[in-house]
Amino acid sequence: MGPTNHYIIQIHPTRRCNLRCLHCYSSSGPEERDQLPAALLLQAIADARDEGYQVSSFSGGEPILYPELPALLKHARANGMKTTVTSNGMLLDRRRLDAIAGFVNVLAISLDGIPESHNRMRANDRAFDMMQSRLEGVRASGIPFGFIFTLTQYNVNELDWAAEFAFCEGAKLFQIHPLEEVGRAANVLPGESPDAIESAYGFIESERIRKVYEGRMAVQLDLVHSQVMREHRERFVDDMDAGARPLAELVSPLVIEPTGRVAPFGYGFPDAYALGSLYSASIPELASAWRRAGWRRLQQLCRTTFDDAAAPRELPVLNWWDQLTHHAQRATIGA
Repeated sequence: MGPTNHYIIQIHPTRRCNLRCLHCYSSSGPEERDQLPAALLLQAIADARDEGYQVSSFSGGEPILYPELPALLKHARANGMKTTVTSNGMLLDRRRLDAIAGFVNVLAISLDGIPESHNRMRANDRAFDMMQSRLEGVRASGIPFGFIFTLTQYNVNELDWAAEFAFCEGAKLFQIHPLEEVGRAANVLPGESPDAIESAYGFIESERIRKVYEGRMAVQLDLVHSQVMREHRERFVDDMDAGARPLAELVSPLVIEPTGRVAPFGYGFPDAYALGSLYSASIPELASAWRRAGWRRLQQLCRTTFDDAAAPRELPVLNWWDQLTHHAQRATIGA
């Protein structure tokens, strides 16, 4: 449920990362050791396939540092699923690329604007240069790749530069994702997520960029216009009973965190809506119990969020996932 084209299970196998980025939603870093056993994730991927999920998306932490990532990718592909990997790009040497080549549909590399902005967000003066130095090897590997640009309150003017950089480096996708103030970002970047005005500018600029690269590079913006919401309510609110429907039809993306916690929509989504832990039950077992009560609670959250978000407004561009999180947090506090 939600504005996605595919049913996605988002897997965060580890919080270990070579960087300590300011905007990290999972507060990952070199010192973190939260990590899931590969056997648990192999079973979860097969179970997710049986529940209707079509895409296994791996993030982190830095998933390249998870030793069993190649095995997980191969397993997902063997189960008929597409795969994506999100990386900061700095560690994509030939050995690591060879290990995953042929098993990744899209490699998404983080990009936070011009080199100075990128390095600031990554808290590392060499982050941009090291990432860029790996791109020749990425191209040689044959792995389709794109870039994810984090839109903040202050960098819409860097979108054009970032899109041109992505295209010139051979990217097939340029994804624009608004900063969400969760994890480390909530503590060190308060007030830097794009407000309604900046989101509107981002929407306009992304449409211009999309026309520039039409047919040559896909441009995706993770913001939505409230008019589109009103015209396609079924993408955001599911009024049907859960019944015996596959879990993928009820929740997408479904998130597996490095602690084993399984929750809807986003990393750290409030516990009141979570399915439970992989350490206590399998995905089908968690889903069976969740359908009886958790689904109704999530339905109500989506209705409340939709009624607010889709209402006519002067500045109509918004982040649906961020709106859901805010309403969920308010509902949890008020419970």
